[in-house]
Amino acid sequence: MPTANPSPYLPPATQPVRGVVWGIHLILPLLGLWLLLANERIDIEWHHNPSHFWMIITVAGVNVVLGVMISEASRRRQDARLFLVSMVFLSSAGFFFMHGLATPRIILPIGSLGFDVGQQVGLSVAAAFAFASALPLGEQAAKRVLGSQHFVRAALFGFMLIWGVASLVPELTPLSEPPAQAPVPWLVWGSIPGVLLYGAASVMMFLLHRRRPSAMLISLITAYALLAESMIAGMSQRNWHLSWWEWHLLLTLAFVFVAYSAYLQFRREGSSAGLFDSVALSATVRRIQRDYDQALEELVEHVRRGEPLAATRMSGKFRLTEGQAAVLDRAGEALANERELSERLAALVDVSAQTKVGLPEQDLLASSLERVRQAYGDVKIALVADGQTQIGSRVYAFAGDDPIRRDQLLAFPLTVKGKLAGVLEVPVGRTRQDEALAATLAGQLSLSLENARLYQELHTLFHQYMSPDVAHALLADPAQAELGGQLKELTALFADLKGFTSFSEKVTPGEIVEMLNRYHTAAVPCILNNGGTIVQFVGDALLALFNAPATQPDHARAACRAALEMQQAAAEIAEEMAWKRDDVTWPRFRVGVNTGPALVGNIGSPELRGFNAMGDCVNVAARFEGIAEPGTVVIGETTLKQLGRGAKVTPLGQLSLKGKEEPVAAYVLTELA
Repeated sequence: MPTANPSPYLPPATQPVRGVVWGIHLILPLLGLWLLLANERIDIEWHHNPSHFWMIITVAGVNVVLGVMISEASRRRQDARLFLVSMVFLSSAGFFFMHGLATPRIILPIGSLGFDVGQQVGLSVAAAFAFASALPLGEQAAKRVLGSQHFVRAALFGFMLIWGVASLVPELTPLSEPPAQAPVPWLVWGSIPGVLLYGAASVMMFLLHRRRPSAMLISLITAYALLAESMIAGMSQRNWHLSWWEWHLLLTLAFVFVAYSAYLQFRREGSSAGLFDSVALSATVRRIQRDYDQALEELVEHVRRGEPLAATRMSGKFRLTEGQAAVLDRAGEALANERELSERLAALVDVSAQTKVGLPEQDLLASSLERVRQAYGDVKIALVADGQTQIGSRVYAFAGDDPIRRDQLLAFPLTVKGKLAGVLEVPVGRTRQDEALAATLAGQLSLSLENARLYQELHTLFHQYMSPDVAHALLADPAQAELGGQLKELTALFADLKGFTSFSEKVTPGEIVEMLNRYHTAAVPCILNNGGTIVQFVGDALLALFNAPATQPDHARAACRAALEMQQAAAEIAEEMAWKRDDVTWPRFRVGVNTGPALVGNIGSPELRGFNAMGDCVNVAARFEGIAEPGTVVIGETTLKQLGRGAKVTPLGQLSLKGKEEPVAAYVLTELA
């Protein structure tokens, strides 16, 4: 069972046990110093000038190397923190070098005051840089530091030069005079700020390490802590005693520890390019990460284009070794393959999503092909034509479902209901998954093609025998085909052709069918374009509903507009046909429109049913159509009220209609604004 609040992960150097061990190692030098100072018998004197000189010169040399390396990293990364860290090592190196030269019998016969105090002064200067390096510098502060770096270096080197001359030229300044016999009090108090600065820098660097674990940060924290301890040890001023030699040893350990950490990281990475990146400011780390991400994207693109040794193109930019470039090439190839696999799977999903109701077959194949080519390359599709499956000059004869290979192309049959319908040609050979993915693509395209043709059949069966609204509703939700209905306000439109019987007596059956088709071809778009649903064709008559099944907020106006457009279209047909045959009178529509509640739904039996509406509203619309004159539209009072202003009507008065006990008001609609 997982705990409710698991402990956060701690990097190795900050795990409790290792942290305690690390702390003990830092405390031991202070404990040794206390033992030496508390017991003067063991704090023996050992005066050996050559050992002191070479120890200090070696430490100074190590510091120069580290300072130059970190300074170069600062220049390359344009990072203010790395510049400040480099100044810690360079300032220490300068004062160590002068302290070594002031060793008795090297230049001066018995040393100087500068020999005694120079080391503490140098460590104090380095402490100021250490503290500044640990600060979380913002963008503007970092720019100011980098802008003043040349001045800071010049000021430091100038100060060290003046100190060296003042300490080493005999009888020039008090610093070149023989060292004092008694301890210098101000040297003790003057060292305290440096100790505090090193301590604060260590703490801030440790907090940074908690957020960004790094071996180099740990070595820098340790160095700052050891430098603080060396300043404490130097306060004793017991020259040439073991306590005095201890702080020289601490100095050596501090900088050698950083150098050794850099060496281990260099061996692990094989390059010095990123040795100190973990110490840099957060903004620099983010910038480096962006550069790496961009470089990795470039590498992946090179690999995907099949370019060999793509990583070597970036080895100069990132100072990669041959081994690193080779590893990066292999990693880039693996990442490119994985990304290509993901893109191809995404393309399969997109092709599946494009199989929509009503999307024509050619449009489906064109959109699918465009999407697939983005992931699979130069994919080609051809449907069966004249009994052949052919792409360009390549003719394919499939035996079952097995693909056909030609060089780096793999051809798969596309099938519909088990029959060959086309061919899919896919380039393969880049990855191990190519053939499997191509086969999956062929299966998906076969399914999409079969669905498109099935939807086309449904379109023929549904849309040509019923209203598009009803057809779409049934395709989206077949449960709507169940028997039953609901009470709903709607507007019913009845229309038939007045004069149809007399016309039929004078013409051939073929001319009757032609006439009906011409009239209905003109009338149906008038209804559909206004949102109506045609539910019945009975000979020359039709019934259309508005606000059922699709909801219309202004259904009465839509029905009346459709009725007037029908009359206009019918008048144009009659006028046109009169020129061809003037011995017959062409029929004209008479239309009745009424608004009210009706029961709407599927009516019939489990074997045969149809969408329809029943109710007084529909019956009255049929009665209005019966009393209407050819070429006119008769509407009810409820419909007129919903039309509002802009409707021009002629009242017919209160009419007695068949099946109605009370008279019904009716109007002839002549215009609708």
